[in-house]
Amino acid sequence: MNLSIHRLMRAPCLLGALWLAGCTTYVQTQVTAFSDWTGSDSTRTYAFARQDEQQNSIEQRTYETLVASELAKYAFKQAPEAGARYQVALAYSVRGDLVTVRQPVYYDPWPMYGYYGRPFWGPWGGFGPYGPWGPTGYVDQSYPVYIHALQIRMTDRSTGREVYKVTAVNSTDDASLYRAMPYLARSALAGFPLGNGTVRTVTLPVDKNGGIGNETAASVDTNPNGAAPAPKTVE
Repeated sequence: MNLSIHRLMRAPCLLGALWLAGCTTYVQTQVTAFSDWTGSDSTRTYAFARQDEQQNSIEQRTYETLVASELAKYAFKQAPEAGARYQVALAYSVRGDLVTVRQPVYYDPWPMYGYYGRPFWGPWGGFGPYGPWGPTGYVDQSYPVYIHALQIRMTDRSTGREVYKVTAVNSTDDASLYRAMPYLARSALAGFPLGNGTVRTVTLPVDKNGGIGNETAASVDTNPNGAAPAPKTVE
């Protein structure tokens, strides 16, 4: 796994708080793209380029299959390296971190009374569960998060010129890069090709089994300089 992309991961760390709070309906991924893309549908043949440590890696082949499935949506076809127009290289990583959440501490000067501690009037009394006094202080609680990243780099095989590079980063409370990779791959290639310098957040639905739902991706926080339209928003 290529660790050089770790410096790109700091900003999305707080996304893990959504997972820690149990909000697993959607997965948010930050996507950054750089593009000099001029290809056409008729030239979209490619072969995967591998580092030495990736040559015989089952993990590498697994992730290539996911990326190939996404590339096929944009008329890309795999070909033998000698006949491919582009080389596609993958770099990926996961690292652990901590997110600290400041939470309020409440004090209710009205003691509970009645049967089993039931308040005198209504389920919480007249002022809500903590009374009208607000928090009396705050406590910091830290939780583990895991920051996952995927970078896809396309180069013209004949010249070595980089034509497209996109990095996708998300963070969850799950250490598994394998389970995060489908979201990373789909988010990275959503709306291909993005304009040069595009930065946006792609939101993908999670189905009841923990996989990606069938709904269309929703993209938010799009850089207005991005040339490509955002995917359809999930209703």
